Amino acid sequence: MKQTRWLMGMPITVEIVDASADAGAFDDVYAYFTYVDQTFSPFKETSEVSRVNRGELGLDQTCHDMQTVLVLAEQTKQESNGYFDVWHNGVFNPSGIVKGWAIDEAASLLYMKGFRNFYVDAGGDVQVYGRNARDQQWKVGICNPFDLSQIVKTVTLDDRGIATSGSYMRGAHIYNPRSDADSLDEIVSITLIGPDVLEADRFATAAFAMGRNGIYFVESLPDFEGYMIDRKGQATMTTHFPDYLSA
Repeated sequence: MKQTRWLMGMPITVEIVDASADAGAFDDVYAYFTYVDQTFSPFKETSEVSRVNRGELGLDQTCHDMQTVLVLAEQTKQESNGYFDVWHNGVFNPSGIVKGWAIDEAASLLYMKGFRNFYVDAGGDVQVYGRNARDQQWKVGICNPFDLSQIVKTVTLDDRGIATSGSYMRGAHIYNPRSDADSLDEIVSITLIGPDVLEADRFATAAFAMGRNGIYFVESLPDFEGYMIDRKGQATMTTHFPDYLSA
């Protein structure tokens, strides 16, 4: 069974291969994403993020999930030498980590229900488990940032996460916390494969903020591989990224 619904400003697709899949499983996942949107969206006036930014809610008064995201954000800031930060010019926006965290949590929800073969894809960031309907590894395409109708590489995954950060879909929405003067226009996308989509997403955001050096940062991370495309269309990949390429 497979469904796609539009939430959080993007298409969210869930496919469950297990025979026990039913409509209720999908409803639970999409209800969870709705909750995440209502809590974390910087565009919704009633969200906790908006209330924090208006000074109506202290960070110490936010919900347990917000506290979890704040801890992850601080961890990522430390692990990336300051290239990740949920604060910019006094404005709080945890979007750079929330999507990966939410996909990972939604996938965990399905796993706890007993499903073992499925994927959750939110705006191109994906968590896969098990095998597809043909009992093969899941195949995930990496878009050509200059022509979204084209796939430049296809990778095969099971029980892994993949996430892409870039400027080609939403424009210049990522910034370099260490230098406001950095226009971050040297690269257009960087894709990370990691142990799960949360890890891939948070480090993809940090790596993109590093510009050309981001791919070397990914190379230094154990159990991660990356694929970077610069503004001239030149691709650079980490040492073992080819191990994931589909034949």
